[in-house]
Parts: sequence; C-alpha cells; structure tokens
Amino acid sequence: MASKSSNFLERYGYDLLLGSIAAFYVFMAPYTKVEESFNVQAMHDILYHRHHLDNYDHLEFPGVVPRTFLGALLVSSLAAPSVLAMDLLHVSKIYSLFAVRLALGGVILSTLRFFRLQVRHKFGLQVEAFFVILTAVQFHLLFYCTRPLPNVLALGVVNLAYGYWLKEKCYAAINCLIFATVIFRCDILLLLCPLGLELLLTRRISLWKALKCCSLCAILCIGLTVLVDSIMWKRLLWPEFEVFWFNSVLNRSSEWGTHPFHWYFTSALPRLLLAAYPLFLLGVLLDRRILLFILPVFSFVLLYSKLPHKELRFILSSVPIFNLSAAIAATRVYNNRKKTYWKFLYPIMLGLLLISLGCTVITFMASNENYPSGHALKHLHENVHLTRCRYSKEEGIPSEELCQRNFTYLINEHPAINGFKCLLAENGFSRVRLRTGFPPILLVKEPKVYIHGNARNKDVMRRNWPGCS
Repeated sequence: MASKSSNFLERYGYDLLLGSIAAFYVFMAPYTKVEESFNVQAMHDILYHRHHLDNYDHLEFPGVVPRTFLGALLVSSLAAPSVLAMDLLHVSKIYSLFAVRLALGGVILSTLRFFRLQVRHKFGLQVEAFFVILTAVQFHLLFYCTRPLPNVLALGVVNLAYGYWLKEKCYAAINCLIFATVIFRCDILLLLCPLGLELLLTRRISLWKALKCCSLCAILCIGLTVLVDSIMWKRLLWPEFEVFWFNSVLNRSSEWGTHPFHWYFTSALPRLLLAAYPLFLLGVLLDRRILLFILPVFSFVLLYSKLPHKELRFILSSVPIFNLSAAIAATRVYNNRKKTYWKFLYPIMLGLLLISLGCTVITFMASNENYPSGHALKHLHENVHLTRCRYSKEEGIPSEELCQRNFTYLINEHPAINGFKCLLAENGFSRVRLRTGFPPILLVKEPKVYIHGNARNKDVMRRNWPGCS
C-alpha cells in the first residue's frame, strides 16, 4: 500500500499541488467578471436550457462581439454529471459554477501536465521540479486557469502546442496553434507566425508540407466553428473572424483603454512571472537550447505590444515557456550553489522565490475583495430570501428612469438614486498601503457597489438593513 501511495504521488504529486492551489482560488473567489460573462452564461444555458435555444441569454444580450460556444460545450459536458446530481438534490446554482470552473481548471492543468512531462523528458527532473515551484508561487496562471475566458481556453490548446514543440512534433504544434487561432483567440496568430517562421528557417518543417497540413487543419477548424456557432447564434457566423475585424482592422478595442508600447514588459510580465522574470533572462544566457523556444514567444509579446489596448490576460499563453527558461536557470543555480560566484546567486534566488510567494498572497487577498457585485448579490439573497426572482441586465438606463421601471431592488455603483433607499454598501479592494508595524502591508477597501430598495415598497422598508452611511 505504501509503495502504491509513493508511486501515485510520484506520478501525480505535482498535479495535486497545482490543482489544489487552483481549487483553493475557485472556492475563495468564486464570482466572475464581465469578461467571463459570455462563457459563464453559455455554460449555464447549455446545462439548464439544453436544446431550447430560444431561452439562451446570448440572443438577448449578444455582447460587443460574438464568441464561440465550443469551449462552453466542452466544459459543460465534463461538468454535466455533477451539475445534474446537484440539480436533483436541489443544491444552489452557485455550486454549479464551482463545478464548471473546476472542470475547466482540470482541462487546463491536464494540458499543462502534458507540457510539463515533455519538459522532464527534454530537460530533466530538476527542471521539471523548478517549473512546478515557479508556477505554484505565481498568482495569475493558477488563478486564471479556472476562469472561463477565451484566453484561458486558448491557453489549454497552446499548452498542447508547446508540448508537441518540445517533442519535435512540429506539424502537430502548428495545428494546435491554428485550432486556437481559428476557434478561441485570433491573436494566437501572433504566436503562430513567429513559430512557423522559426521552424521553416531551421528546416524542421518544409514549406510545402506545412501549407498542405495547415490549410487542411484551418479549413476543418473553420468548418467546425461555423457549423456549431451558426446554429447557436442563429446566423451564419465565424466568431473569431468578427473579433479579428473588430479588434485589429477597426481597432475598436482601444475604446476600452490603452497602454504604452512597453507596458507588457514593464508591468504585465513582471506581475505574471514575479521571480521567473529575471530568472528567464538568465536562463537564455545559461542554456542555448532554450533560445529557440524563447524567441517566438518573445516575438508574440512584442507584436502584441503594437495593439494599443492591452490586458494582462492577453499574454497569459507566454507564461509556460518563460517559466521553462526560468526553471533552467534555477536548476543551474541550485546545482552550482557551492561554487564561487554561484553561491551568491543562490540566496538571491531563494529571496526572489519568497518575494514571489509574498506577492502572490497579497494579490490573492486583493483579488478576493475584488468582486463586490457578487458579494452584494449574495447578501441580497441571504437577507431577503428571494425566490423565483427576475433579473434585468439591461445597460444604459438613466438613473432618473430607474424609479419608473418598477424595480424592487437595484445593485449598482451609485450611492444615491431618486425613489430608492440605499440599504447596504459593499466594500471592494481599492489599493495597497504600506505602514510601519505588523503587518507592514494593508489592503484598503472602499464602497464599490450599493444595494438599493424601492422606497415605495413597504416590504422592503420594513426590513432591517445596515444602511450606507
């Protein structure tokens, strides 16, 4: 029995570690944001409305650009047995959200396992171990891996591409990137092109065979997404082409904010990688093998920097390769820790890992307080015991018209609304403040979301609420 347990931990210990951290993030921060709303609602509708497409939310609230249903269909099919059991037991729907997020996390971490195993075969057990350590002490990759974003769905396929790349199955790697580009995120094209060019220049693929192989894969992927999504959206549609046209050709994404060209390198990557940021640069200098893996991924981030609208999640797919380079550097430092010069780098590396862990703890605490609307909705349900309630997601209603719409309760960002009484203010994360004493870092919270009750509703006014003062 002990031998079996030892073998199990040897085979799956790293997966249990990363999976436990990801699951912890799910249960501690279960709510989602607007970027995740399409896939969350799509999975809900697939699981609860099934083939009754007329009841699907996206037909009434399509969003800025359409998204594919393929990711939601995959995750929903994996979560369906547990959701069905919970439905039969009349368990709250919040646990269905847990189920789909855990299912998605399982998919992403399974693809990361595939990549990690190729890291072991090509670079050794120690590099694999440091790869896991660096991933575990980073916040964003494991936090995001359970969040139903198109970027995360693309990340799963990109992980497979990286694994095949390490196995030197180059055509399989390219086909994975084509799949991710056509179906989940058109911006993966910025990774596909540098990688394809490198493979051609190093003669690891031939141009003619690549054209045949890639063209067939692209046609099949386009056919799949057009077939499925045209049915789901009830019009002829290739979602990612419309996204590409909106973001790249029309450059409409800049309406959601812009950052300078260097932002990914000076802000996003340092937060994504933490200790792995300086270590991955060192890894390039210490092992020439990693340079060919770094160049296409670095080019991906560089090319993406040309787009004015930038978000950290857009370059999430670059993290595994940068972590690999960092793990190579960490292994070299560890193995030479007793030698001259190296013995000075070893405590620096340990310090960087501890700083990463501390930053991850602080970032998690901030993120845990960064979903005030979800907490406000939870408090409303707990205090009022709402049953068979109707929600409105209509946007752009002027505040002066809200009292004419016969709403019983409102949840929004306004502290005062005519015709409504502010019942509760929900605090959210505002900033980090340094101070003398312990703990040296404090999270400052401020009111972000307010629950309002209709002042003309006697039942609302009779209830005891803490108020907003």
